Amino acid sequence: MRLPDRTYPITLDATSIAQVLPHRGDILCVRRLTVLDFDHYIGHAVWPYDLSLLQGHFPGMPLVPGVLLIEAVAQVAGAGMLEGDATAHRFRSSHVGMLAAVRKCSFRRAVRPNEWVRIDARSRQMSLTSAVITAELQVGTEAAASVEIVLVNTPREVIAAALAQPPQGTAGPNTSTCL
Repeated sequence: MRLPDRTYPITLDATSIAQVLPHRGDILCVRRLTVLDFDHYIGHAVWPYDLSLLQGHFPGMPLVPGVLLIEAVAQVAGAGMLEGDATAHRFRSSHVGMLAAVRKCSFRRAVRPNEWVRIDARSRQMSLTSAVITAELQVGTEAAASVEIVLVNTPREVIAAALAQPPQGTAGPNTSTCL
């Protein structure tokens, strides 16, 4: 649903996106975003060549991991919904949009560091707190991926309570039996 006090399109630069999303540091990959309508967003993401994670994926031929492309879709949709959708906007201070599911995903082209990825995302409200996001990703004129995810607005206190619990599985496997 459209926000009555907004005029579309809404354009956000990297600084504005950082004010909307809770992400910080290297995980924040979306650099530009245009909210075309309450349910349609175009974002641009890039990962720098010197990002240490990319140097290990794979040595000598760094590639952006597919999971980071999925994260970029979630960031485009999250920021787009918070800025342009009345339903998501009302939860802005009390909830955090969480990636709840990857329903479909296909990769068509490898993405290299320093390549700009264009993300054309559309949202469909499933309930008051959840939405399905479909997105097409491109590098230049080439299709890079198609993604369908579910985002759920989760109360901040639920997240805080979960994070207050002791971590599970921190001791690691019994390495004495490993070859």
